[in-house]
Formats: sequence, structure tokens, C-alpha cells
Amino acid sequence: MKNLKGARVTVYCAGSTKVNPIYLAGAERLAKKMNEAGAELVFGGGKTGLMGHIATQVIQGGGVAHAVMPHFLKDIEMNHPLVEDFIFVDTMSERKQLLLAHTEGLIALPGGCGTLEELLEAITLKRLGQYLKPIIIVNQEGFYTPQLEMLKRMVDEDFMRPEHLNLWTVVNDPSEAIDAIRSTADWDADALQMAVNN
Repeated sequence: MKNLKGARVTVYCAGSTKVNPIYLAGAERLAKKMNEAGAELVFGGGKTGLMGHIATQVIQGGGVAHAVMPHFLKDIEMNHPLVEDFIFVDTMSERKQLLLAHTEGLIALPGGCGTLEELLEAITLKRLGQYLKPIIIVNQEGFYTPQLEMLKRMVDEDFMRPEHLNLWTVVNDPSEAIDAIRSTADWDADALQMAVNN
């Protein structure tokens, strides 16, 4: 099991203000597990939705949060007021790059098209050997079941190899995500060669 004390863990999730309380409670469970492990949150910097909620829970629980946000979102005061370590960038692409930099894994909670886009880009980067850390999909309330079925179909129809189903790990509750990072081995650095041979 990996020691995550002081490790940076990225969380992708919704910034929408309209969030089912079930997901808010899930974010609280994840925040508690992160703080217990000594893991530091890396997130998109928003003050609303699941994004804002998990950051608040981490910080108020004595943990550390690092945020990355484009200037155009700061300009409309979307940045989380409790976060001290903020990096502001020009584009969403820069944000995504920094969200993954020097992290020990990423966790995808439920979210909208931005969360899904970030998750799929991370899976693609891992398939190409550009990101080797665990990717944990939290399928709370079956939220990601349709996407997981689509990914399985991609394998069934030979757009990806069967091994690529191991690019991510699925858990059913946010409280399981940190242990999943601890117990999941890093991806093979030769992943690019596997992709070429697909």
C-alpha cells in the first residue's frame, strides 16, 4: 500500500451549484479519507458545487488544497476563498496539464461535461504513457455506468485493447477512492508501445 502522506491527489468533479445532497455527502467522505491519509487535494479552484464543497471540507478538516484556475473564471469571482495556494493560468488546457502535474493519482467524482472531458483526457494520456498514476472512477449511484459501458464497447469493437480496461479502477463510493489509489500500481512506462501495437 502506498503512503500518501504529503502526496498530491487530483479530484475532478462538478462545479455546478445544483448538486444532489447524496453527492455532497460523498465528497465529505472523500475529504475525510484524504485528510486521514495526509493526502493533499489538487482541484480546479471553484467555490461552488462538489468542487467547492470538497475543498471546504478538506481545509476545515485541517488538510491542504491546491487550486488551478483560468483567469477568466477568477474574473467572475469563482475562485474558492479558503484556498491559499492558487495558480492562475490563461487556458483550460494549461489548467488540465497542471492539475495532473506531480500527482500520485486522480479521482473522478460525478460531474458534467467538463469533468467527463478531463477524465477521458487523463485516460487517453495514460494509454499513451504520458500519465502513469492511478485513475479512480467513483461510480456513486451508478453515475458513470453508461460511460463505463461505452469504454467496454470500445474494447469489444477493437478500438482499444482488453488491457486498456485496466487504465482505470472503479469504486462505488467516494470513501473507497483513497484506498484504491494506495493499492493500484502505476501504469507501465511502455504504454505508448502498447498503444502503437493496438
